[in-house]
Amino acid sequence: MDWAILAPLVIVTGALVIIGLERVAPYDRGQRFLRRGLFMDLVLYGLIQSYLLALVIRALIGWIDARTGASSHGLVSGWPIALQVGFFVVTHDLYIYGFHRLQHRNRYLWRLHEAHHSATQIDWIAGSRSHALEILINQSIEFGAMILLGADPDVVLIKGAISAVWGMWIHANVGVRTGWLQHVINGPEMHRWHHARKYIGDGQNYGTKLAIWDWLFGTAYLPPEKPDGYGLADPFPSGFLAQQAYAFRRHDAPPARSTAA
Repeated sequence: MDWAILAPLVIVTGALVIIGLERVAPYDRGQRFLRRGLFMDLVLYGLIQSYLLALVIRALIGWIDARTGASSHGLVSGWPIALQVGFFVVTHDLYIYGFHRLQHRNRYLWRLHEAHHSATQIDWIAGSRSHALEILINQSIEFGAMILLGADPDVVLIKGAISAVWGMWIHANVGVRTGWLQHVINGPEMHRWHHARKYIGDGQNYGTKLAIWDWLFGTAYLPPEKPDGYGLADPFPSGFLAQQAYAFRRHDAPPARSTAA
């Protein structure tokens, strides 16, 4: 099984399945597939930015490894591949939960995360809208941990495919209820509330792949009604370069989101 070929096929197949589900069982029925910002999210963020950052992250991790020799120790190389994948999925997801929660509380980290919340329509590709520095931080940690700890090269490809498909799934415009599974595995029914225009306190539903962190740490929120809209309370630039630059503006304001009464 050549994961260099299989991983991209899994991502493309996952995208097509999720797009199909959005057409068959949409959560927001009035939302169009060819929505405003689709080209930017798919091409500029999802393809071009992802590709360029992958080159930078690969070079950065290679530079660190060349100077530390960390991967040569093969700390996890003797583990079964399934165990390696499970270990990195769970540990990275816990890291993402903690860092994500901090981003919503720290005004400087929020600047890097703000672009991700600027989408007013949430669908399969909306999650790709993330500032370049945010991706650089998170994916350097994600892939750096695997490579520097000596994971099998296939683990990097498998974990990357899981992250890509899951990112599309939790942002999908699919009307789904998974019952008790939503207390363990994250999905769009909880994550759409994370993108709601109005939120509770500093926010909720920070988990990505696993919902258990939100339930364990008291940040889960799953009411029966629908959000009244998505995005930010204040205007946000609509262009790709403007969104990248907006993170470096001068301001002392807290996160530009509306707090629910």
